[in-house]
Amino acid sequence: MKVITENRKARHDYHILETFEAGISLQGTEVKSLRAGKVNLKDSYAFIKDGEMFLEGVHIGTYEAGNRFNHDPERRRKLLMHRYEIRKLTGKIKEKGLSLVPLRMYLNDRGICKVELALAQGKKLYDKRQDLAKKDASRDIERAFKERRN
Repeated sequence: MKVITENRKARHDYHILETFEAGISLQGTEVKSLRAGKVNLKDSYAFIKDGEMFLEGVHIGTYEAGNRFNHDPERRRKLLMHRYEIRKLTGKIKEKGLSLVPLRMYLNDRGICKVELALAQGKKLYDKRQDLAKKDASRDIERAFKERRN
């Protein structure tokens, strides 16, 4: 598995409740740009409309060697999941404050592009501060242990 890009900001802004894997419908030049790593998942989200799932806000840069057949970098992309999974997610999304956020995009062992989606709940400001304080404390503990070893 080769990770193309990760959405680090999602783990900072949301509590991750559950993760799912989905395929993504792409055009030819989009696949070439993906393999080159020209993807940005920041501020992107997934939504369900008429029993189909879509990914919005993902920026896949244009392919330099592409000509007039190049793709629109900000277009809406269809996600591929089983119908029963989409129904299950529809019920969960209708709950208060839950949304679908892409965590990472990767190529699986067969070279097929996949998206890892997370069912997420937004963090409050004090939750974010708490997480940063925990991270700083663990970093200080690691430094102290390292100094004590030397």
